[in-house]
This record gives sequence, structure tokens and C-alpha cells, in this order.
Amino acid sequence: MQETIIYLVRHAETIDENGIRNTNEDSQLINEKEILSIEGEEQSKKLSEEPELKNIDVIWSSSYTRAKATAKYIANVNNLPINLDSNLSERKLGNLTELGEFMKDKKTRDPSQEQLMFRNFKTSDGESAEDTRKRMNVFLNRILKEYEGKSIAVVSHGGSIKFFLLNWCKVNENVKLVYNGKELNISSPCLLKLTFKGTELIGLEQIK
Repeated sequence: MQETIIYLVRHAETIDENGIRNTNEDSQLINEKEILSIEGEEQSKKLSEEPELKNIDVIWSSSYTRAKATAKYIANVNNLPINLDSNLSERKLGNLTELGEFMKDKKTRDPSQEQLMFRNFKTSDGESAEDTRKRMNVFLNRILKEYEGKSIAVVSHGGSIKFFLLNWCKVNENVKLVYNGKELNISSPCLLKLTFKGTELIGLEQIK
């Protein structure tokens, strides 16, 4: 049985925005349209120059703007199209007032970190860590079957990647993911290499 490698990429940094939003757009649509900053574009280009990402067989990405903007550099280096899958989207935040209430007494300022500990919490119209993990697994199971023995770049989002990694990682006292005793840093951007034999994960390492 051949090894299948998945390079799991969190998109690069996004731009900070202040001012009036389009009041016809809800938080979900605004989230989907976030763009990369100038630094984020430079990060994405540099990431695509990583030797591990220069012999990719196929590229999959979330349909969110910032994910596609990160994936385009990897696609360019490998002369490949970008395939989109909604299962790779960021977890839906839902009602932001409810999310604020949830975060009131939490030790971190990052809801996705806290949802590692409270895996079934979700707001109205939002998704829990478990909801997100399950849909990410739908994607995983399909591509492991379809692309056995291939190298696959997968561009997604911080929350979704963290919840997906709960399949194999533990959460430590600092509310960080740990694999084989090593703490993972799911920052923007980051690159993780997951090696599978069939559907079994046999290796997970952080490259960037």
C-alpha cells in the first residue's frame, strides 16, 4: 500500500479592516470575503517556494477568498488548477452575540482555541468543533480513496484545521494541540505534513 501525503495549509495573514460594513451582508458572508494583506500575499508566495510543495499532484482549497488567494501560489508553482470543496470552509461562527457570551470567562481570546475544550458548543446558526471535524473527515475519506499514493495540498482555515486535528491530537493545559508530545502552532500561515497508509495516519509533522 502506497503512502499518501497531505500538506495541510492554513491560509496566510488577512488584512485588518475598520469602518462601515455592507449592512446587507451577514457575518458569514463577510467572513468568506476576507482578503489577504500585503504581508499575507508575500507569505503565500514564500510558502509556495517550500521544497515540499513543489511536487504536488493535486490542490484542494476552501472556497473562501483568503484560502484561494493562498492556494494560487502553490497552484502556480505546480502548474495545477485549484479544486474547491465546501467541507474545507472555516467553521461557521453564527450568532456573534452568543459567541461573545461564550468567551466572557475564557482564558484565551480565540474562540477556536476554546472550542477545542468545548467541542459541542455552537451558536445559533453556527457550527461546533465536532460538526466541523465531521465534515472535514468527509473530505479526508474521499481524497484518501481517490488519490492514494499522491501528494495533495489542502488549504483551509485555523478553526477547521484545529478541529480536524482532534482526530489524532490531544489538547494540553495551554489549550494547544499536541501530537506525539510536540505542540503544534496553527498560525497564519502554517504547513503541516500528514502521511497516511490507507486511512491510517502514520506521521504528522509541522514544517512551517
